[in-house]
Amino acid sequence: MMQKSRLYIFLMTIGLSLANPLQSIGQNKISLSGEWQLRLDPNDLGLRQHWWQANYSDRVKLPGSLTENGKGNDVTLQTPWVGDVIDSTYFVADKFKKYREGDIKIPFWLKPVKYYAGPAWYKRQIDVPADWSKKRITLNLERCHWETMVYVNGQFCGTRNSLVTAHQFDLTKHLRPGKNTIAIRVDNRYKIHLGPNSHSVADHTQTNWNGLVGELSLTVGSLTYMDDVQVFPDLSAKSINVALAFRQPRHQTFRGKIILQARPLQTTSAALPEITQPVSFSTETTTLTPTYLIPTPQLWDEFTPNLYKLVARLVDDQGQLVSEKEVTFGMREMSTRGTRLAINGRPIFLRGDVDCAAFPLTGYPPTTEAPWEKIMKTAKAYGLNHLRFHSWCPPEAAFNVADRLGIYLYVESPLWANQSSAVGTGGVVDEFIYQESERILQAYGNHPSFCMMSYGNEPAGADQNEFLGRWVDHFKQKDKRRLYTSGAGWPMLPENQFHIHSDARIQRWGEGLKSIINAGAPKTSYDWREITKTATAPYVSHEIGQWCVYPNFKEMAKYKGVVKPTNFEIFKETLDEAGMGDQAEAFLHSSGRLQTLCYKADIEAALRTPGFAGFQLLGLHDFPGQGTALVGALDVFWESKGYTTPEEYRTFCNPTVLLARMDKLIYENNETMQAALEIAHFGASDLKNQTISWQLLDADGKAKRSGTLTKDNVVIDNLQTVGTIQIPLTGFKKPEMLTLKVALKGTDITNSWNVWVYPANVNADAAMGKVVVAHSLTPDVVNQLQNGANVLLLPYGHVKQGKGAEVAIGFSTVFWNTSWTTNQPPHTLGLVCNPAHPLFATFPTENSSNYQWQDIVSHSQTIILNDFSKTLRPLIQPIDTWFENRRLSLAFEGRVCKGKLMVCSVDLETDIARRPSTRQLKYSLLNYINSNQFNPTNELAIDQVKQLFQEETSLVTPGKK
Repeated sequence: MMQKSRLYIFLMTIGLSLANPLQSIGQNKISLSGEWQLRLDPNDLGLRQHWWQANYSDRVKLPGSLTENGKGNDVTLQTPWVGDVIDSTYFVADKFKKYREGDIKIPFWLKPVKYYAGPAWYKRQIDVPADWSKKRITLNLERCHWETMVYVNGQFCGTRNSLVTAHQFDLTKHLRPGKNTIAIRVDNRYKIHLGPNSHSVADHTQTNWNGLVGELSLTVGSLTYMDDVQVFPDLSAKSINVALAFRQPRHQTFRGKIILQARPLQTTSAALPEITQPVSFSTETTTLTPTYLIPTPQLWDEFTPNLYKLVARLVDDQGQLVSEKEVTFGMREMSTRGTRLAINGRPIFLRGDVDCAAFPLTGYPPTTEAPWEKIMKTAKAYGLNHLRFHSWCPPEAAFNVADRLGIYLYVESPLWANQSSAVGTGGVVDEFIYQESERILQAYGNHPSFCMMSYGNEPAGADQNEFLGRWVDHFKQKDKRRLYTSGAGWPMLPENQFHIHSDARIQRWGEGLKSIINAGAPKTSYDWREITKTATAPYVSHEIGQWCVYPNFKEMAKYKGVVKPTNFEIFKETLDEAGMGDQAEAFLHSSGRLQTLCYKADIEAALRTPGFAGFQLLGLHDFPGQGTALVGALDVFWESKGYTTPEEYRTFCNPTVLLARMDKLIYENNETMQAALEIAHFGASDLKNQTISWQLLDADGKAKRSGTLTKDNVVIDNLQTVGTIQIPLTGFKKPEMLTLKVALKGTDITNSWNVWVYPANVNADAAMGKVVVAHSLTPDVVNQLQNGANVLLLPYGHVKQGKGAEVAIGFSTVFWNTSWTTNQPPHTLGLVCNPAHPLFATFPTENSSNYQWQDIVSHSQTIILNDFSKTLRPLIQPIDTWFENRRLSLAFEGRVCKGKLMVCSVDLETDIARRPSTRQLKYSLLNYINSNQFNPTNELAIDQVKQLFQEETSLVTPGKK
């Protein structure tokens, strides 16, 4: 019975083979996932001692990293990190002493649970099927970090060192049917000086991991085979040009045919017709370039990410299938139109985020699609259409997901050749750039999402322009499917097809408190036309934003993988020690609201700039290294921190955005508010007969003024005028925060801006009443306090160093972070206050900074209250950088003997008539001090207050300035 069953199966197999001569029979892939032997080689003895011949006692599971398997060393002060630590304070400062002892905690990036840098040997046995004899066998190692050497049955089979594509080894001559032993040496030491902060290798983000991840397999195929298939769409000809690369053994001649067939993937429509072309070649390598017609191409872009699959088959002259490849492609063409980027001839505007390879659960980039689905769907939810990969290239899975979702990808070879590295030196770095660039194009070039490319990030080198100009020219000629630029950030070369530069943003590196958002009066009318007017190619703004928020300590529970947030632990402990642990949520929310305002300002300035090509945020999500850069509305897991929403982001970051140019946001009620409305539209097509409604809303959401404007034709462009709104403000008698809200009728497209109106006839000094206003605690002032006076102390300009004068307060939140930027101002992340407190009875505010605070904080000094009782909470409290966690104040109050003291370190006197927000705060402050609600509970020692300030003898008495 058994013999009859086997005979039946055999005959059925033969029958199927005859019915379909192209059918592949037998096993053609062996997975190498599972348990491997492991031996670490910290002293680099393995090559000299022939470890490929030895057995290893340790075990590890692959795919995976050493850290995932719990292998390696504990982190110590001597751990050989890859990546610069700009701020050495951690290693010497007393405040970090306890964190440098025992199980250390580090503040500059996430701490791996184990760390190993050096060679590691992985070994296992495999069974090779008998029918693989005399066939080509390839070892595939999808993602390695970073140099690999392979030995089979004791024979050396080669080495690879790519950081961007799979390491593949031809093992045809080394494997035999039956039992075989494979040993792989992986060395994750810093092999080539490509820049220690390159995100392809640095501990700042993905960690310096050692291992093998992704697909690990052996595949078998014919000795004559298709080595590569590249698809080049030609929209004008409604066709694709296909480049087929073939290989075969020497001294052989192959005769047969190639068969090409394409199928749309997004519909149930049938495959397009097959085309067949005879082939004959006698060389080891051969390239053919047939053309395949696609009569009615379905185009690929962000709105309609239509995909095709091309199946290419190589058949011999007996009709047997010899080799087959399938590739996904899209019918799309990238180009430029003046200073615009364009896809399929239509202008686009890049709304991007910078991905720096931060994956805290694994420590390395995912090679499966589910994590990339989360990342890219989240990016789209926040209005983005673009991702830039900063000095690294993602695995295949990322391209696959971007293809399906319609995300424009900008990819870099894995270098940030700066910080002691350089390009254009003629050495191994230059060679590595070309090698990796070629590998990227071959491996991922067919993906329609792969739209842009550069050498890498922010290069150094005296000859960088010459080298990078040649690099751009080389790849423009080699592969026209995407656009090329020299590097992210710079240089702007004539060879570039587009530029990425850092000048067009509201805070440039090193500007500190002189940036437009910190030094300029609040407005929404500025743009970057003066910066970009000489650009002859599309200009994309580089790494805009970099606006920080206070750490979200609830995030710490998410770190269940290979790194731990000891940086967060340090920041939380120092906050608790300063008596402010209960304010962590308030600091997060308030700094988050200010961060959102800053990103809105950055993005809208880009959208207001004529001919602008787009922006790349840094970022929508956090960067965990470089001192800890909490620059995202999303954490490093691509999850919300709770203070903004995708819906809010899409009001100012979307294909269609309504804009309002206003030369000022702070008004007096004898003025007329004016707003010039515009629309930036980069949707799929033009819009016709649009109605734009507008409302001026009060704090309760009630419309105080409203109207509509019409726009007959909205083309794909920005700087499209809708109309001007003029609103006399004489009817607003009290100080108010108002909201100008605009909406595109029949859609969910809206946008809004806060404006403030204050009474013009307010005389703040008239509210002085019996308040004693002083600049220092002179004996006379102290005497009045002791006798029960209410004193307003205004020490602006006289705060001591060490007591707050060294804290650079600004309107914006912290840029990047104060550690990596060597304490670049501002040092603060906005402020917190209680809007319901009677101090703010006639000064409308939220619990966080908004534009009405810009003039106030720009004319202020912080005071450090660390030496006071922890129960003393400021009424206006700047949020300090988390590296210091000082209890800062702009206004605090307390009892001194029988008297009551208010200390406000804001300049409430200089040019007050032309500073309406500050004037109104002073008015509200004096009214509060004069009221019976001024009843502070904290006792203040007069000498303790005095030691905050430099000596000053002047005294201002009631009714006098």
